[in-house]
Amino acid sequence: MKMEYFAPENASLSNNTRILCCQCAVPIEANPSNMCVACLRAHVDITDGIPKQATLFFCRGCERYLQPPSEWVVCALESRELLALCLKRLKGLSRVKLIDAGFAWTEPHSKRIKVKLTVQGEVIGGAVLQQTFIVEFTIQHQMCDACHRSEAQDYWRALVQVRQRANNRKTFYYLEQLILKHKAHENTLGIKPKHDGLDFFYSTENHARKMVDFIQSVLPIKCQHSKKLISHDIHSNIYNYKFTFSVEIVPLSKDSVVCLPKKLTQQLGSISPICLVHRVTSTIHLIDANNGQVCDVSSTVYWRNPFSPICNPKQLVEYIVMDIDILKEHEKKSFPGQGMVSNKHVIADVWIVKASELGMDISPVHTRTHLGHILKPGDTVLGYNLSESNVNDTNFDKLDRSNIPDVFLVKKFYGEKSARRRARAWKLKHMAEDFHEGLSSTNDDYNDFLDDLEEDPAFRQNVNIFKDTSRIAVDTDEIDPSLPRITLAEMLDDLTIEDVEMSDV
Repeated sequence: MKMEYFAPENASLSNNTRILCCQCAVPIEANPSNMCVACLRAHVDITDGIPKQATLFFCRGCERYLQPPSEWVVCALESRELLALCLKRLKGLSRVKLIDAGFAWTEPHSKRIKVKLTVQGEVIGGAVLQQTFIVEFTIQHQMCDACHRSEAQDYWRALVQVRQRANNRKTFYYLEQLILKHKAHENTLGIKPKHDGLDFFYSTENHARKMVDFIQSVLPIKCQHSKKLISHDIHSNIYNYKFTFSVEIVPLSKDSVVCLPKKLTQQLGSISPICLVHRVTSTIHLIDANNGQVCDVSSTVYWRNPFSPICNPKQLVEYIVMDIDILKEHEKKSFPGQGMVSNKHVIADVWIVKASELGMDISPVHTRTHLGHILKPGDTVLGYNLSESNVNDTNFDKLDRSNIPDVFLVKKFYGEKSARRRARAWKLKHMAEDFHEGLSSTNDDYNDFLDDLEEDPAFRQNVNIFKDTSRIAVDTDEIDPSLPRITLAEMLDDLTIEDVEMSDV
């Protein structure tokens, strides 16, 4: 402890006058207290009311310090914010004048913070005494309320149940990527996979409503809300509820075939009842293979006139294109009041044979498709065999059999899947390791979702795709020159932060 003496400005004694200390009789310069510095130190301590030891509470989960009574603040080591927090913890500083404050060096893992303070105070006879001392703060670990909620099991106030009653889970994979890109899961306490969906847990109702609003902005859904009374304080009239939001996603996925109700086809520009689900985003994008007509079905329109898929991607059959004939403009069927027609697809008549029946004495099957811009004789294409399918749908039973195609072609098949996946030099990020396990999906569902991202540039616009440095680049031209691929310009560099120890120079 360092102590200095400052004579008051109105001292009347001469600087040359020397007197004896009244305590130890040592010759000193005259001062109002008539005591030397050593005797002043023994009899007077201006830091008497200031504690030399104190405690700081630190949360290891979020790395924040407690600022009484209940606020948790983020402070870096040896920062101005941490110094201000330490000074607020000291009682008695108001009785002295603070001249300087700073940190003294301590071991990084000692759980100690030392603050060096310099203060001034008046003593006997109006003399000003300056004193320097060190206050030691001990760091104690205490979990904040937010971390306590996240660590405690079943400690939640709002639940968002996301469900989809479909045969595949490609829509959930798409939703996962949207949540990651927009960081919509920041306030989530936990994510629990279920058989047909996911459960998101939140500490407040507002956070749960934000998640519901986000899902509603990216997917066609319907939502139901309920609450359960947990406790009630009759004295303060405070109610404690648990809120539940039930979110149901439309039971449709990309590449499914649907049969629309007659009333809905009239509202959508007299589109054909049998359509292909081209994409599922905030609306349902449908396309008619006969004339290339497209339409968007909003969430409100769908739930007013719901319809189910009559064929799912797991029922796709491989066909070989034997011949193809592109339709000319005057050969296309058009009528007054027809809806918008896609300019990205080409209508064509194709003759196909099952891949399993190739080489047999079987006549090719004729059908009309919207894939005329990518198909040529000899290509392999995936489609649904409607003539041999057992469809259980009331809207389908009402259709005239002559208007139902024998085969509905969906997409081109680009060779062996294993070779295509080995050449994939990109990857996606995931929210949790158990995300895919809880959806009860196989690797085929996830790999089909990755194939859809490669084949549809518009579908991957809302997905963050990262370079996979762990894989060796493979030239896809050696596999198939027409193979769809994701360019390097569309990929992001995966940021990895590593601690590197700097050597002494």
